[in-house]
Amino acid sequence: MSGSLLSFAGVTGGYGATTVVRGVGGAVAAGEACCVLGRNGVGKTTLMRLLTGHLPLQSGTVDFAGRSLDGLAPDRRHRLGLVYCPQERPVFDNLSVRDNLGLMEPFDAHRHAPLLAAFPILEARMDQSAGTLSGGERKILSFVRGVAETGQLLLLDEPSEGVQQENVERMAGFLHEAKAAGRALLVVEQNLAFAREIADRVMVMDHGAVVLAGAAADITEDTLAAHMHV
Repeated sequence: MSGSLLSFAGVTGGYGATTVVRGVGGAVAAGEACCVLGRNGVGKTTLMRLLTGHLPLQSGTVDFAGRSLDGLAPDRRHRLGLVYCPQERPVFDNLSVRDNLGLMEPFDAHRHAPLLAAFPILEARMDQSAGTLSGGERKILSFVRGVAETGQLLLLDEPSEGVQQENVERMAGFLHEAKAAGRALLVVEQNLAFAREIADRVMVMDHGAVVLAGAAADITEDTLAAHMHV
């Protein structure tokens, strides 16, 4: 896609000798959200790990802001502007909520204030260990940390998983603000309603490959559900 902030082509990789993702390509531009959809186990999280450098590519290319990310470690990619909120172990349980929020960039009371106001459970537990939070609250903590960072590209893996609906709606509001500010979003989701609320583009994966892709407005929810077998 012309003008893309993140673009990738032929991305192939997995774990050891096992190939999970096969020849996946896509792109996301500044001010745009692309949602990656699909059932459990089809390669969505593996794709995110390949794009962020947590897994090595077997083949393919990943470019960000006009430069290749080939061979760059995750911390180097973060310094370039990739912010990753993983699905598994989204926070460090032994650190406080405050320390988790300042893990990648220093905690800034002004920058974090709107997010903490929207998710008051975090503000009430700033000095408690993140391990005392519920699973959904940990996902909120990871989300707040990522959105508050200043990187141009936000990669979210199942941000709504285990989160109460009212907080999912608040997440959607902040993601719309992030797009309006010119950030690019790549979001893995299974929550179709949430995905359709935020997505400009969608990619549906099955068996490690993209089986449907296009503008969100051009693809009906029934079509998405049929491809996802839900």
